[in-house]
Amino acid sequence: MTAPSDSLSARMGALRLMAHVLRDGRMLRDGQSGLTGPDAARALRLAGLTLRHMGRADALLKRHVERQPAARVRDILRLALVEIHVDGAAPHGAVNDAVAMARTSPKTTKQAGLVNAVLRKLAEAREEWAALPAPALPAWLRKPLARTWGRERLEAIEAAHVIPAPLDLTAKPGAVVDGAERLPTGSFRLAGGQVSTLPGYEAGDWWVQDAAAAMPARLLGDVAGLRVLDLCAAPGGKTMQLAAGGAEVTALDLSGKRLTRLRENLTRTGLAATLVEGDALDWTPEVPFDAVLLDAPCTATGTIRRHPDLPHLREARDVETLTALQYRLLDRAIGFARPGGRVVFCTCSLLPVEGEHQASAALKRHAGLVAEVPDPVALGVPPEAASAHGLRLLPDLWSERGGMDGFYMTLLRTPG
Repeated sequence: MTAPSDSLSARMGALRLMAHVLRDGRMLRDGQSGLTGPDAARALRLAGLTLRHMGRADALLKRHVERQPAARVRDILRLALVEIHVDGAAPHGAVNDAVAMARTSPKTTKQAGLVNAVLRKLAEAREEWAALPAPALPAWLRKPLARTWGRERLEAIEAAHVIPAPLDLTAKPGAVVDGAERLPTGSFRLAGGQVSTLPGYEAGDWWVQDAAAAMPARLLGDVAGLRVLDLCAAPGGKTMQLAAGGAEVTALDLSGKRLTRLRENLTRTGLAATLVEGDALDWTPEVPFDAVLLDAPCTATGTIRRHPDLPHLREARDVETLTALQYRLLDRAIGFARPGGRVVFCTCSLLPVEGEHQASAALKRHAGLVAEVPDPVALGVPPEAASAHGLRLLPDLWSERGGMDGFYMTLLRTPG
């Protein structure tokens, strides 16, 4: 028996990764392709690309295949269609490898003929593919977004999710990133690239952080000399922003493993912070802080453009669990701030229930708490980013520049 070709190995690895997401409910980055080196990287890229465009592949298959095939066969067809119509793969090679994948399992070998026939027909359906709309978000997410932002804005968000996210970097004060676009918010943007080989990486001049994710820390303005608590801090983009601005930072996170990554990031950038492994719901500081930044756990639906597996993993019931946790964490964050101190609350969610509603509820239950509403234009984002008590960033903002992650953020001041 001959060894599989490099292309077939990567495609089989992608198939395994897709199964981890769609059947096992595991995040794409946590799946196992069974490969190493370039093949592993290609498998991960192909799996992510297929998940991103899966709705379009399914729509095309529904039009041309009478009976829905078994799950593994369906994944083979999805993978090949996305490779051909999105990735520009040669149809002959993609179809041959798809047939070979069907023949690797006794459960699917009898459907190898179906795979061959369907793909040879649909490989030619380029105009039909191009006319397909962007994949729709799952109903549990789509309905509240349509209700809040309107159908036209919803479709713009869905279209933004089809476009792979660029590489955004946050640099230390005074540092620049050669060849990158300087965004109005201060972040630097590149089309992509291998992070560890980019100029300035080894010197620790910058770190990877989406332009939207870099905004919450900037709400605090000049933090030099302030004692600042970063809650749910890992992997540390905001911790490094605060430390680079001269703050005395305490970074708290529940995960020791994630704090190890944060420690490595601090070492590379030459920045300092006090790291604490603990649960913000139980931990209590000896002295209140001048400012607290809470990037609360959420559905992360604002990051779908970076994580195309998320729509296939999250469910409506997750929202209730996470909003309850956000409520408790925000109360704790407010309690950690000194009288007259400031609290930034943010989530990388598209759902108002995880953003605007949390801010409104906190203002109602904490007497004397006020929201200091930021000026979006002064922060480098369009006026339309203004939202109830804060800023609302959506993936279709800056569509001409490559978009941004979805985020909500608010700056609250405690009484005193």
